Amino acid sequence: MPTIHIILNAHLDPVWLWPWQAGLDAALATCRSACERLERHPDIFFTRGEAWVYDQIQRADPALFARIKRHVASGQWNAVGGWWIQPDCNLPSGFAMRRQIELGRDYFMGEFGSFPEVAYNVDSFGHAAALPTLLRQAGQTCYVMMRPGDQEMALPARVFRWRERDGSPEVTTFRIAGAYLNRSPDPIEHVRACVTELPQGINDTMCFMGIGDHGGGPSERLIQWVRDHADAVEGWRMVFSTPQRFFQAIAPQFASLPVVTGELQPHAIGCYSVYRSVKTGLRAAEHAVVQAQAALEADPAPDVEAPAMLRQAWRDVCFHQFHDTLGGTCIASAYAQVLDQLGRARANADELIQTSLRRQLNALCDDPRQRLVFFNPSQEPFDDFVEAEPWLEWKQWGDHWRLVDEAGAVIPHQRLGSEAESFTIARLLLSLKIAPGGLRVLHLDEASPAAEVANPAKPQDVAADPPKTLEGLGTGLRFKGHQPILKLDDLELQPGFHLIEDATDTWSHGSDRYGQEPVATAKWEPPLAVDDGPVMASMIQVGRIGESRLDAEWRAYRQAAFVELRLRVLWVERLKALKWVCPLPAEVVERVDGTMAGCTPRQPDGLEKPLQNWTLLTLSDGRKLGVVCPEVFALDVTPRQLRLTLLRGPVIANHEPTPPTGPRRQYTDQGSHTFRLRFFANGAATPENLQRHATQCQRPPIFADLTRGMKHWPRED
Repeated sequence: MPTIHIILNAHLDPVWLWPWQAGLDAALATCRSACERLERHPDIFFTRGEAWVYDQIQRADPALFARIKRHVASGQWNAVGGWWIQPDCNLPSGFAMRRQIELGRDYFMGEFGSFPEVAYNVDSFGHAAALPTLLRQAGQTCYVMMRPGDQEMALPARVFRWRERDGSPEVTTFRIAGAYLNRSPDPIEHVRACVTELPQGINDTMCFMGIGDHGGGPSERLIQWVRDHADAVEGWRMVFSTPQRFFQAIAPQFASLPVVTGELQPHAIGCYSVYRSVKTGLRAAEHAVVQAQAALEADPAPDVEAPAMLRQAWRDVCFHQFHDTLGGTCIASAYAQVLDQLGRARANADELIQTSLRRQLNALCDDPRQRLVFFNPSQEPFDDFVEAEPWLEWKQWGDHWRLVDEAGAVIPHQRLGSEAESFTIARLLLSLKIAPGGLRVLHLDEASPAAEVANPAKPQDVAADPPKTLEGLGTGLRFKGHQPILKLDDLELQPGFHLIEDATDTWSHGSDRYGQEPVATAKWEPPLAVDDGPVMASMIQVGRIGESRLDAEWRAYRQAAFVELRLRVLWVERLKALKWVCPLPAEVVERVDGTMAGCTPRQPDGLEKPLQNWTLLTLSDGRKLGVVCPEVFALDVTPRQLRLTLLRGPVIANHEPTPPTGPRRQYTDQGSHTFRLRFFANGAATPENLQRHATQCQRPPIFADLTRGMKHWPRED
């Protein structure tokens, strides 16, 4: 008989409208209640995922954890998912999402002796195309999800085979109807919804029941309701079951299921860009922990506590990949702890890197000259520009000083203004290539005669009549009035900033894009020429948009095929969004966006989409535009326009349809934000090159002074 598999569960948000410790209390209460239900009803099952929940219970209530393990062994407690937490499935980096799965798998294998084949993210806000590949690589063959819902994305059926692209691995996927919970005393309509949109020949479906969000799980009344209404849906019979039993029941029909290729979007487009500090904090922590891993691999004698520090850093990162946390929908007070814990991950990683570097420096011989050491703690080679401020004991950098490498070759450098403007600390800009895990050791040569000055430009050297152009390697910037015009090979662009009305809630529920017409555009002061040296030329502009301030620094590097924008925004807008807008000289015929664990082809359809690191557009005349933007997390593209979403200003944790009228309401992302964008054209605009630049921006080399062996240190005037 056609079967409705009743899945008794309790979705738990460890952080949302409460801090993490309240989520722990909910987990304890829910799992205690679930054990009581299982002990009273030996024919029911309880479904529970997320290794974090089990780990917290194991630490806080060992007796309850022992009860859970007994029920797992009996088969009544059904472990699914197996990841550390139910993460956002768009914004984490691919390598960090793999760690999310690995961390959960290690826990499940260690405590329960098995890793679930059914992955389980029932509340995540959309799903990146790479997920099926990541699941199969982890040994998971089935998947349960819910968002996007039926009204947000049309799918051929409720059960389907999902893959990243043609020929890539597939996972059998079930989309939950309606919700993963129910609160009605008579959930018959909730049950009927689950028998809709089933593929031909499929006579099994799943219906998820239980009290969720802040815990609860199945109640006695709900269990009795299922017993009393087992035959209430004509032609179907309800049975207590598990996702594994459902997928086993339909396994003979797997090959005949319809196929869905690519990402599953959209849901809650506002979550791609709201509460930016948690997104930038998580991204920085992801890369810092990866650098710490690489540093330990190069360390001749790592500290005994290093593995534990690294493990804690990964736990912090993976915990805060949680979809409400990373999606920016939690209350403001909860984010104080979130950012503290992400800071702990970065601090642990930084301590491991810095200590490891000093141990490596011990192997270097003494030298009478001061050395500048650059360490690349990464599995990727570094070939880019770096900035460093060597400590010179208050001595000014001499015009005739040089930097020479290990072979004695002169490394061109350029002086910039120091962060400490009142002091004489020298900030240097130079270009370096460093092998993965490698060191570059540069010597400070003060003995060169003044006649051999290689870097005559002074810091903050502003001409009396400043030029209105910057020139790089086939790239540049000029100004038309006060508006910047980008020159990238044979492509000229006139980008700008638009302020858009945004009356949506925190999630932007019910929206798939933001408005096109701006309520304000940026107004700029005249540009100021700042640097003009052998490595880089720059100009800075101050502007305003609405009530917010913009500080834009444009850079053209002498031997680089890109123009860079370093932007600082003092954001004070409410119920508005800020877009960086670039009109295009020809129509977009091909678009590829950086996404989790790779890239995804997309149409220029104007829909708001999540972004990782870069976008690449091919125009109808064959020219290409690539933009590297590691601190931007969303964009939209139409045939003649690219728009990067920089900031939003909705009310914090406001969910439709409740209007934001509370007298203590707060608005997101108020304050200072920085962005770094690089622009490429044609042959330099390839997915590989764009991703390489994004990675290098996020994993810069680590700098250290080395004065050991100098005869006159500290320096004397």
